[in-house]
Amino acid sequence: MEQRIKDLFNEKILQEAMQKYGIKKNDIQILDSFESFIYEFKNDSGEYILRISHSIRRNHALIHGEVDWINYLADHGVSVARAVLSKNGNLVETIPDQNDGYFLATAFVKAAGTPPWGRWTPTLFESYGELIGKMHALTNQFEPLHLDRKRPEWDDPIFDYVEQYLPECDFLIREKYKAVCVHVNKLPKNRETYGLVHQDAHGSNFFIDDQGKITLFDFDDCGYNWFINDIAIVLFYLVTSTDEKAALTREFMSHFLKGYLNYFPLDLELLKEIPYFLKMREIELYAVIQRDFDLDNIEDSWAMRFMLNRKINIENNVPFIDLDFDSLKLLL
Repeated sequence: MEQRIKDLFNEKILQEAMQKYGIKKNDIQILDSFESFIYEFKNDSGEYILRISHSIRRNHALIHGEVDWINYLADHGVSVARAVLSKNGNLVETIPDQNDGYFLATAFVKAAGTPPWGRWTPTLFESYGELIGKMHALTNQFEPLHLDRKRPEWDDPIFDYVEQYLPECDFLIREKYKAVCVHVNKLPKNRETYGLVHQDAHGSNFFIDDQGKITLFDFDDCGYNWFINDIAIVLFYLVTSTDEKAALTREFMSHFLKGYLNYFPLDLELLKEIPYFLKMREIELYAVIQRDFDLDNIEDSWAMRFMLNRKINIENNVPFIDLDFDSLKLLL
């Protein structure tokens, strides 16, 4: 989270958000967060998540576009954490920050279950693919309720973390990122390849219940991108912490794609483009971590492991996953 957003947030903002959603003092607790302030709360109807973000990142229309799509997916049978109304009947509430900006409060049904870490199975991989496939199939039919609520395209400045956060000394990495963007921008954009996608559907953004049902949440980064990129991002975070990336990729994708293809006809020729999207996310994450951490004193163990040799690897074109992705077609 940007420091200037942290500096603008205070107890008064939280209290106003709580009032708008009828949350009592003893019924709310803060959760870990990355780009927004996240809280869990409960009432007589159940358990919910309160998210408070700032207009510096997303304006009112973009947040509304996000929750409109979430509820569209929920209405059509996709297992996502639905957005709920405030006391005033709004899906998005605005709270002035006294500095010419505003915070935005939204609330969601809390997903049932727990994170998937340590619980991966072939069946879960396949269910994961089914969920993403259903979502991609439905996005083809979705139209924003209002034009100004349309979510950004993949190359909108709002998503340009490299330009915003990468230090000038990393000019070589910046050039490599631009080259990757030039390449992917030549890929076909049609209803079979491109649409509104989650863009961050990794294992920290869904829960699994006791029956194995996945519920996806945190659509903050949703935007228009290639469907294959949504899959690449899923894969990126799944393999990041293992040294056996190629082996895990083969195992995972054989099951994930089986589930996915039950609901959406992915153009398998695009599998060979996955390394480009992996490299994009690798460089973007490299930039964001530099925004959020002192590289000489990273206390977060995951971020510390990720940054180990990362600069050298990117500058020397080391593949994030050393694999012939076109060969994955043979597993199907």
